[in-house]
Amino acid sequence: MATMQKMLSLPPNLVSAFYELEKVDPKEWFCTSDPVGVKLGSGGGTAWLLREWARCRQNADKTEKRILLHAGGQSRRLPSYAPSGKILTPIPVFRWARGQRLGQNLLSLQLSLYEKIMERAPEKLRTLIASGDVYIRAEESLQDIPEADVVCYGLWVDPVLATHHGVFVSDRKQPEALDFMLQKPTLAELGQLSKTHLFLMDIGIWILSDRAVDLLVKRSQKPDDGSRKPYSDLRYYDLYSDFGLALGNHPRIADEELNALSVAILPLPGGEFYHYGTSRELLSSTVTLQNKVYDQRQIIHRKMKPNPAIFVQNAEIHVGFSSDNDNVWIENSFVGERWKLGKRQIITGVPYNNWELELPDGVCVDIVPLSDARWAVRPYGFDDVFKGDLKDEKTMFLGKPFLRWLDERGLTAEGWSERTDDLQAASLFPVVSDAEQMGKVLNWMVTDPMSKEGKDIWLQSERLSADEISAQADLRLLYAQRESFRKKNLETLAANYEKSVFYQLDLDDIAGEFAHYGLPAPELLPDDAPLMQRIHNRMLRARIEKLGEKDFKTDEQGAFALLREGLLADMYAKKSRPHLNVYSDQIVWGRSPVRIDVAGGWTDTPPYSLFAGGNVVNMAIELNGQPPLQVYVKPCKELRIVLRSIDMGAMEVVSTFDELQDYRQVGSPFSIPKAALALAGFVPAFSEVTYPSLEKQLEAFGTGIEITLLSAIPAGSGLGTSSILASTVLGSLSDFCGLAWDKNEICRRTLALEQLLTTGGGWQDQYGGVLQGVKLLQTEPGFIQNPLVRWLPDHLFTHPEFRACHLLYYTGITRTAKEILAEIVRCMFLNSSVHLDLLAEMKTHALEMAEAIQRNDFDAFGRMVGKTWKQNKALDSGTNPPAVEQIINLIKDYTLGCKLPGAGGGGYLYMVAKDPQAALHIRELLTRHAPNPRARFVEMSLSNLGFQVSRS
Repeated sequence: MATMQKMLSLPPNLVSAFYELEKVDPKEWFCTSDPVGVKLGSGGGTAWLLREWARCRQNADKTEKRILLHAGGQSRRLPSYAPSGKILTPIPVFRWARGQRLGQNLLSLQLSLYEKIMERAPEKLRTLIASGDVYIRAEESLQDIPEADVVCYGLWVDPVLATHHGVFVSDRKQPEALDFMLQKPTLAELGQLSKTHLFLMDIGIWILSDRAVDLLVKRSQKPDDGSRKPYSDLRYYDLYSDFGLALGNHPRIADEELNALSVAILPLPGGEFYHYGTSRELLSSTVTLQNKVYDQRQIIHRKMKPNPAIFVQNAEIHVGFSSDNDNVWIENSFVGERWKLGKRQIITGVPYNNWELELPDGVCVDIVPLSDARWAVRPYGFDDVFKGDLKDEKTMFLGKPFLRWLDERGLTAEGWSERTDDLQAASLFPVVSDAEQMGKVLNWMVTDPMSKEGKDIWLQSERLSADEISAQADLRLLYAQRESFRKKNLETLAANYEKSVFYQLDLDDIAGEFAHYGLPAPELLPDDAPLMQRIHNRMLRARIEKLGEKDFKTDEQGAFALLREGLLADMYAKKSRPHLNVYSDQIVWGRSPVRIDVAGGWTDTPPYSLFAGGNVVNMAIELNGQPPLQVYVKPCKELRIVLRSIDMGAMEVVSTFDELQDYRQVGSPFSIPKAALALAGFVPAFSEVTYPSLEKQLEAFGTGIEITLLSAIPAGSGLGTSSILASTVLGSLSDFCGLAWDKNEICRRTLALEQLLTTGGGWQDQYGGVLQGVKLLQTEPGFIQNPLVRWLPDHLFTHPEFRACHLLYYTGITRTAKEILAEIVRCMFLNSSVHLDLLAEMKTHALEMAEAIQRNDFDAFGRMVGKTWKQNKALDSGTNPPAVEQIINLIKDYTLGCKLPGAGGGGYLYMVAKDPQAALHIRELLTRHAPNPRARFVEMSLSNLGFQVSRS
């Protein structure tokens, strides 16, 4: 994925600390704040942000795509995260999701969607603008983004909700184009419009062309007033209510230049909108997110909360909860055993203490560290809006009229030396120097108005306003306290893995945290723990040990061994009883095509497929008119097993069980047939009947066995050769030994065979070759992977118009998939968020590929092959070595898409030419500029038979 500039407008106090606190690269990120005391709006703020970026990053690539997030503001209705900005609000791990991080926040969650949108956006659409206090999800794949000056995303919503937001209105006859925009329309307006128009709620994701950005900046300017201030030429201008109302076919604001901009409106596919603008929304949005999934099979931990609206993170808690504790949020805080909690409470920033404190319902506590070992004590009400004149009876504080709060404490609104016109600017909150003072003044402010001691502290202390707290907060101390709590939480979560989200987290990130804090690796899980958790545990331990420069091989090998145990358990339970099923002079002849995967490869690979299921589109192909993998099995007069390889010119005679079980040598010519014979029941572990020796078993069987292999294809081809050869051997042995395995059972046993060989791998290779034609293969989560097969039409591959456009070229570059496979599997074990996100995209992409094939859309098919290649490269950079890249660069102008099948790194290159003429150009180019003496074209054709077995 290409890097994009991320530009943030933040609270002033956060700007200098942002890069350090969020550990981001200043080359990719830029942040500033609106000028202090100046309101610019989202339009003027965009102009200022772009201007500051250009001033500070004069050498930056001005043509790079960029994401602008407006995350400044006072956060009046969410005071708990005002100092650090709402965009950095910590968000609890979703109980149903894998690969999330304990340290995740609103920014890290929302950024992924914006990056995906910009990846899809046409080159002329370079600027995305969004709000920092929302989390927006797209449950379905994004649609193509049209060429336009402005593209806006919206959601289909209930009309009542739409009345609180901006609304895009489109004519029913032209739903993709904006007719006009409204801000907070009434229900009556929407009702009248619905007869002829459609409406989508604006979710604040706007993409602008350079032309639109220039006009937005131009409209944000005012005549220079002679001031030397850098913002003196900027005015308040709102992207949504000013710029937006001037857009569309029938805009509400007349402006010749803006009216001429082309605008497209897109419904966000499977869109979900979560607002984090207020204290109430902090809880309601998080509850809705957590309860998106009720399927208990997707919820790994077994803990049942007494109330679903209780959230505790980065905290130490010594009180119990009950069902009465509704809407409780505790973060970065210590809550002692003498606290009494109620409902509708947000507790943030509270350091270690020994307070006896009873918090009334609806009362929240925020403690903010300042410099020089001081803290600001800020209680507030759950629904406080921090607005209004101090003398106004309607101004609320701590859930009651501010005047009443003063009166209860023997205070009045008179005599305040600072501003009294706005509660946000009133110096209400005392600054203290120790936890004891903190507890006493807090108790007076929220519970005991008659406490003289608490009142004296309040009167004698320096006091700050909400605005001053945000400006003076020591964010490094705030983060340090959060980190201290999280360090403790890590150990607690690991120890209580059965009732925590621990083993569904991004364990790669967790390993880094353990190493950073110098924590010992979690203990080995007991044998009765769920197998998948034991696998995660061993790989996590290995990664922590590796980061600590200790021996990690034992734990890493233990993780792979446990995976093998899970995949082979069914095989050990279903032992085989082979019996001779041919005449003494008969030969069983098995042959198979190979496969090309065009979408979804890697999603079939354990452990990912075991916990998420997989989707793959692949096709069975013959090479030069023949199935290239062939196996011959015949009786042998001597009571032994003779193994031959025609293509490798090798032979081996096996006379003992030990020799037969010596199949774990990668590169051995006969590892596959040895493991296949084991699964067919010729070793004690998989045999229904126990024999003292292999000779005695063959004697009971009635003959020795001779197996001859022919692989008319180079090693490391990427066409699934080893897996499909294994299936061909297993299928041939099934016929020879009367085991009656159907094609599905043959493929399942191939997955087990690869585990015996320790090479690993998924199920798509064998199903791709054993089953004929083009197909979509899908599995559900679980250790037993039985793909559902949906055959797809072969028109795009067999019709004369398209057949010549499918090209297969042997690059002459060899590679072993095992190391690429092993590293990606390690990341699957660790729930690496980067890898899991990519794999989820690949699953969706496979469904889109299947749909394109069903529509007989050749251009879409070719482009999607190109997208598959991009996904594979993102998953592992070793997929595309420089030598392969050179070949692709030669022919890319003539292709719709191309890819190395399988794990990549070398082998064959599959190309989809734009048309038959382009295919001829490709053949000419690669024949003339062959990268090495072995490189060559191979004729490919779709196999309509798959695996076949017959007898002489």
